[in-house]
Amino acid sequence: MEIKSILIKDTTREERIRIVQEGLNQCGGACDFCNGCDNLGGGSVDAFYEPYINGEKELREINEEYRSNSGTVR
Repeated sequence: MEIKSILIKDTTREERIRIVQEGLNQCGGACDFCNGCDNLGGGSVDAFYEPYINGEKELREINEEYRSNSGTVR
């Protein structure tokens, strides 16, 4: 699936789920039962990206919040 934009206004919830899954798979492993991001202090992957998937925050906002809070999302 080719996605031209990752903005909430340009994507469906299903597309956002796929964007997150494909983005996280860059480490080369599957996310199911991994907890790799959790072990790095990022928290649960599902909870971390839930605001984007639900259309509440853009990925940019989540990433900025993560960086400004020393690796945690509040």
